Amino acid sequence: MAKNRYSDRDGPTQRQLRVGELVRRRLAEVLSRGEVHDPELNAIPITVGEVRTSPDLKVATAHVLPLGGDNRDEALSILRRNRVEIRRAVSKGLNLKFAPEVRFEIDETFDRMDATRRLFGQDDVQRDLGADDDDA
Repeated sequence: MAKNRYSDRDGPTQRQLRVGELVRRRLAEVLSRGEVHDPELNAIPITVGEVRTSPDLKVATAHVLPLGGDNRDEALSILRRNRVEIRRAVSKGLNLKFAPEVRFEIDETFDRMDATRRLFGQDDVQRDLGADDDDA
């Protein structure tokens, strides 16, 4: 069995990060300009938070969220339905050897930030944080 040459690394390579950011910018541009010919998709403002690429750069997973966070499942199904046209539009603006397959996931970052804020706002956590300040 061949060993994956990226398995020893803790995170993505600089190349993966760079390509992910290029795809994120181009995808956001395609969605904001309405370059995909689907009126349902063009009616929903979508935020592209992050794009993570596979080690071989052939798959790009876009973490997206409809503006306001409403209708997540509907937006995700519309994006997935138009993935071929989105891939074509994204690849036109990139100078890559292969156009990555674009997959879509809901961006949970904002939900995790809200949960963390609620956690830090709890009285017992505030009390514990205040106790740490007194010990210093």
